[in-house]
Amino acid sequence: MPRVWALALCLLAPVQASAQSAPNLTGLRGLAPVSALARSAEGRAALEANLRVTGEIQSGWGQPAFLLSLAEQRQLALRDAFITDGNATELADGLGSRLGELYQAKARYTAHDSFTNVAQSVADLIGYTNNVAKSDSNAGKYFFANATRDGKTPVSADAAAILTERGGTPDIFGKAYERPAGTPGSDVYGNARPFQTLPQLFAYRGYDYFGRPSHSLDWLRGPGQSLTDSPSYPSGHTTYGYTESLILAILVPERYQQMIARAAEYGSNRIVVGAHYAMDVLGGRAVALHAVAHLLANDPAYVGQVRRNPAVVNEMSHATDAAVALADYPAALKAARADLTAFLREACGETVAACAAGDGGRFRDPAANAALYAATQTYGLPVVHLERAGQVADVNQVAPEAGHLLTAAFPTLSLEEANAILTATLGPGGGFLDDGSAFGLYSRLNLYAAAGEAAALALRKQGQPAR
Repeated sequence: MPRVWALALCLLAPVQASAQSAPNLTGLRGLAPVSALARSAEGRAALEANLRVTGEIQSGWGQPAFLLSLAEQRQLALRDAFITDGNATELADGLGSRLGELYQAKARYTAHDSFTNVAQSVADLIGYTNNVAKSDSNAGKYFFANATRDGKTPVSADAAAILTERGGTPDIFGKAYERPAGTPGSDVYGNARPFQTLPQLFAYRGYDYFGRPSHSLDWLRGPGQSLTDSPSYPSGHTTYGYTESLILAILVPERYQQMIARAAEYGSNRIVVGAHYAMDVLGGRAVALHAVAHLLANDPAYVGQVRRNPAVVNEMSHATDAAVALADYPAALKAARADLTAFLREACGETVAACAAGDGGRFRDPAANAALYAATQTYGLPVVHLERAGQVADVNQVAPEAGHLLTAAFPTLSLEEANAILTATLGPGGGFLDDGSAFGLYSRLNLYAAAGEAAALALRKQGQPAR
């Protein structure tokens, strides 16, 4: 009988936040520039563009260089609405047509609340990493909606000061888009979502992750998932998508760029289905990259705690409580890579590199992948922090731990070399999160371009020609 893990966190209920941890507060500070957008002409222009761009993508008028036809993309967005955060299986098609199929055959969701995995080490790594990243993302939901922890409970004094010091206001989207909290058609708590604020919403039928007839509204208003009173900012789905895509990218570095493209696609699919704004997606991406980098750096604020892990179901199918505490994240990553590599090699019958190269799926064209990621780097939103536009930032000075996002996959690179690559490939400056903070710098990282440069340098250091 295969091992089955049951979800420790309910996927369908509104997020309930607990007391803010130190990493949560760091995440809140990093995401907080959104709360002050209404204070400047540049910020108001960005808010206006946020709704417009979101509507263009959702309606299909302004596709961000998708790899599929619009009709196919909408169907994928419907399947992506179900979060496979226990084993990353929905995202694993980024591993390519050969490796992805092998992974998905082993790591499967057998029902909404149970799933298999490739190995316990992979399950532990995914469970812990997701818990950390989602905790930071979830802490922002009600905080930016109505300055509470869970919709009702006041935040700590330290958290409240984040808004006060910045002159920020809760419910920035609800107020900007004339759907303030509690008004008809809005979110009870604040930060109403696009399906509540867009003048027009494209709704469509299709099939859900389990292949059952479904409708996009089923994953907005229920019964698949009700987001009616679930604040929009930041996107938890996008946090998950980038977090688990990064895990798979680092575990299978031969598919690093393709997994990053899959993450970008996954985030955009939240716009396609009508659940999130472009700013939500950009915020979720920054949260994920920031959290994973600090885990890879073995930052004591992020490792060593006991985190809830999906519980193992025993032979009698009774769920048992389970927890995981990763005191050494790189060591846990090494164990997971060994187990996943062994599985893929045995299942494929060749080296992982050979199997990774045989890809007949939608991520087979590097130019198309690059175009997809480039379109999602800023979604074309205007500059807010004018003093940052065009400014060169030194990643090694501002956020040196960020380099681990590359060195974990390409260990022949030094941290300084990795950060130099991240610096050289940074996206445009001055976006709504790029306020000069270390967290803001994560919003500019272009991991797709950086991974290409890192892979090429790794090959040169090994005396091999770049592919």
